[in-house]
Amino acid sequence: MLRPGLLLVMIALMLSACSKGDKAAEDKNASASASAQAAKALQVTPEDLYTVKTSAQTSGPVVTGTIQPERKADLRAEISSVVLQVLKENGDPVKRGDLLVRLDDTAIRDSLRSAEEAERASGQSFDQAERQLQRYKTLRASGMASAQQLEDAEVRRNNAQSDLVAAKARTVQARQQLQRTEIRAPFDGVVSERKVSAGDTAAIGKEMLKVIDPASMRLEGLISADRVAQVKAGQDVSFRINGYGGQTFTGKVKRVDTSANATTRQLAVLIGFTDGQAPGIAGLYAEGTIASSSREVLAIESSALVREGDKTFAWQMKSGQLKKVQLQLGERDQRTGDYAIVSGLAVGDQVIRTPISTLKDGQAATLVPSAKANTAAAPASATAGK
Repeated sequence: MLRPGLLLVMIALMLSACSKGDKAAEDKNASASASAQAAKALQVTPEDLYTVKTSAQTSGPVVTGTIQPERKADLRAEISSVVLQVLKENGDPVKRGDLLVRLDDTAIRDSLRSAEEAERASGQSFDQAERQLQRYKTLRASGMASAQQLEDAEVRRNNAQSDLVAAKARTVQARQQLQRTEIRAPFDGVVSERKVSAGDTAAIGKEMLKVIDPASMRLEGLISADRVAQVKAGQDVSFRINGYGGQTFTGKVKRVDTSANATTRQLAVLIGFTDGQAPGIAGLYAEGTIASSSREVLAIESSALVREGDKTFAWQMKSGQLKKVQLQLGERDQRTGDYAIVSGLAVGDQVIRTPISTLKDGQAATLVPSAKANTAAAPASATAGK
C-alpha cells in the first residue's frame, strides 16, 4: 500500500495534467474558431474597390444624328455610252486620278478623228485665204486690183478664220467627250457604293460610283430648338456611336445652323471628331451630349450601384466590414456614365466596384494583394532563390 503523503502528491499531479490538457484544448478551439472566421471573411483586392472622388460633371443639350463624310462625290455619267469595265469594288481604297470606270469610246473616237480632219481642212482654207488677201493688198497698192476685189478677199479670209475656230472648238469638245469615257477618282478615299456593272447602259446623269474620304467624317446632328441658346461653336461634345459598343467619342461643335426645321423645330449642328477618333464607316447613328456647362460633384460608377425599387445602395468597405449604404443620386454624366452623389458617401470612401447578390451587411472583409501583384512577385522570388 502507498503511503498517504505519496498518494496525495500523485493526485495533485494528475489534476494538474488534466488542467493543462483542458487549456490546450480551449486554445486549439479558439484558434480553429479564428481560422473559421478568417475563412468566412470576404477577400477584396484593390481592383474590386472604387474610391469616391470629385469630378467635373458636364451637362447640356442632347444631340442625335448620323456620321457622314465632309468630302464625298457622286460620280455620274456625262455621256451616253455602254459600261466596259468597273475597276473598283465597294470598300476599295483609291488615289486621286485612279481609273474607276471605263465607258465605250468607239463612236467618240470616230467623232474626234472627223473633227481633227475638219480642223485640218479649215486650217488649209484659212491659209489660202490669208495668202490671197495679202496678194490683193499688194495689187491694190500698185493699182492693179480694185477695192471691191480686196474687200471680197478679206471677207473670204474672215469666213475661213471663223470656220477654223469652229473646227478647233469641235475638236476640243470631242477630246473632252473622250476624256469623259474614263471615270476617275476626284480625291484620295474609298469607294462607298458601286451602282453599275460591265454591260450596263449609262445615260447622262446616271450614278456610277460614290467615293468618300474616311478622314473627313463628322457628326451631322440635330438639337432641340429650345436649347439652341446653350450651344455655340467650339464646345466639347461626347457621344456614342451605334456599332462601337461602350466606346465614347469626343469632338467639338463646328457650326450651328441659323434656321430650324419647319416641321420638327430642330436645328442642325456639325460636330468634328477629335483627331484620330473618326470611324471609317458612314451612316452610323450617334447620340451624345454637348458640354454647355460643367460643375464639380461627388461621383460614383454606375456598376457600383444596387437598386431595390425606388432606393439605391452601395456596399461600403470600412474597418474590415461591409456596410450597405443608401444613396441619394443626382444627374448622370452622359460623357462618363457616372452618377453624382447628393448624400450617403463622402470623398475617399471605398465601395465595392461590382457588388454581388450574396453580400451581407456587417460581413467581414479583408483587403488582399491583387492577382497581378502576386504574379509579378512570383518570378522575382524565383530569381532571388537562384
